Amino acid sequence: MIKAILFDLDGTLLPMDIDEFAEAYIGGLVRCAVGAGFDKDRVKDGILKGIYAMVKNDGSATNEQVFFRALAEEAGEEIYERQSIFDGFYMTDFQKIKDICGTLAEAGEIIELVKGRGLRAVLATNPLFPAVATESRIRWAGLSPEDFELFTSYESSHYCKPNPDYYREVLDRLALSPDECVMVGNDAEEDMIAGTLGIKTFLLTNNLINRKGVDINRYNHGGTKELIKFLRELV
Repeated sequence: MIKAILFDLDGTLLPMDIDEFAEAYIGGLVRCAVGAGFDKDRVKDGILKGIYAMVKNDGSATNEQVFFRALAEEAGEEIYERQSIFDGFYMTDFQKIKDICGTLAEAGEIIELVKGRGLRAVLATNPLFPAVATESRIRWAGLSPEDFELFTSYESSHYCKPNPDYYREVLDRLALSPDECVMVGNDAEEDMIAGTLGIKTFLLTNNLINRKGVDINRYNHGGTKELIKFLRELV
């Protein structure tokens, strides 16, 4: 019996061009650090290496820890004592990135449909960001953090997509087995990898990411209308 629906955020509940978003996000972090006296090139290299370190995290530390470890190796150990310089960025310039994101008119309807059927709504967004950034992006989507029983962030996660261990960690936190969950996302690799664990999947094609050109007919897939129909038929 299905008990929980796991949703991706970026490109799924929050439409966006992921490359444009990444450029704006990384650029904003760099400007913030430079404004605090750090070297531009060293900070940028550190942020990029930090993101790579999170994606390759083996679970021995949180994503936050491996990110700042890589950043400090490039930008200097002082960054550890001055992590708070990024707090202002998330309250100000980060909020401007909302302008390059779209909206999914049915996002609220989809969450209400899930919860109305007694299912647990979970936000399985790639935990490359702090919770404050994820909470903001949830609100940009017209939703509330309280709409989700759980959302993943870099403070509490030890893996990233497309590592199946990311999904194993989410399932452990929910105390659910794979066959009790559905993963909904727009990335044929990062989101559909959940299926290798036995999680039922739905590939949303509105903002499809399919870097390896896989045959999407192997997955339940379609646009928003097809997703709503799929969710209605689950229970």
